[in-house]
Amino acid sequence: MGEIQIAVIGAGGWGKNLVRNFAGLKGARLSWCCDLNEATLGRIAAQHPETRVTTKLEEVLASDEVNGVAIATDAPTHFRIAKAALEAGKHVYVEKPLTMESADAAALVKLAAERDLKLMVGHLLLYHPAVDKLEMLVESGELGDIHYMYTQRLNLGVVRKDENAWWSLAPHDVSVILHLFRDDPETVSARGESYLRPGVQDVVFVNLHFPDGRMAQIHVSWLDPHKMRKMTIVGSKKMVVFDDMEASEKIKIYDKGAEVGGYASYNEAITLRQGDIFIPHLDMTEPLRRECAHFVECIETGRTPRTSGQEGLRVVRVLEAAHHSLAEGGRPMTLTEPRGAALRGKATS
Repeated sequence: MGEIQIAVIGAGGWGKNLVRNFAGLKGARLSWCCDLNEATLGRIAAQHPETRVTTKLEEVLASDEVNGVAIATDAPTHFRIAKAALEAGKHVYVEKPLTMESADAAALVKLAAERDLKLMVGHLLLYHPAVDKLEMLVESGELGDIHYMYTQRLNLGVVRKDENAWWSLAPHDVSVILHLFRDDPETVSARGESYLRPGVQDVVFVNLHFPDGRMAQIHVSWLDPHKMRKMTIVGSKKMVVFDDMEASEKIKIYDKGAEVGGYASYNEAITLRQGDIFIPHLDMTEPLRRECAHFVECIETGRTPRTSGQEGLRVVRVLEAAHHSLAEGGRPMTLTEPRGAALRGKATS
């Protein structure tokens, strides 16, 4: 097939990282960049003179040389742009979340299948070496039976107006939880508050309950004194913490647990075990480089992406259920067939 020709749509913000990675990938060529900001395009043109730049999406989609399109625009535009790219016969990579309505996500999955095109979602953490290690620990049984996990994604950071902290930050954590648990939650409940913009939650707490009794909690906020990117998994044998803010010691495995005995007295029945802490070595290849290379590989080989459109749909269904729970004061929601979110990432109280 030769070099895979990639176009990046939305080259500012996070998109500039896609530009950097696709431009440096062996077997790929960054042939187009599209952005509404002329200054952004000017910088891209200066840094990558071999790449064509435009403010017009239709120019990119009309180009016969473009094999794949990487979309890093604002989340509310994902569905429209991804649909147009698929209809133009391009393989599509979309930054998280895939869409803001599960019905739209399902429509994209169906369209990609009908056109025999790849649809991939930017669930970046599933390309992180630390998450590979978490998956190995869970699948090997080293942690024992998984009881629960919780995640914290906090910062005093960018405040958005078109999507709340849940839609902006939580897709990362939801994607990892669904991947590690190999299941979808039975119910989703969410509570949050809007302190800076009416109707746009700055802080959200969400609980996921799974059919077999496992549970997960997600805490997201862009109004917090701490910058945290942390996941904790508690198993019957061991516990593990993934702290992405650590420079090198990102994974710590705790040989700690509580064992239930057969005695009558409560104090005798529960035995606490305090063991060692083990810090495994990780091959810290840049996750985004792995993700971009995987997209190119899937175009070349026909392989189904690790973070396919179907996986993106699963995540959107959880995001949407929590969205509706927020709007209804925390009432637990079951996952349903794809439906419209109606409020487009905002919830009113």
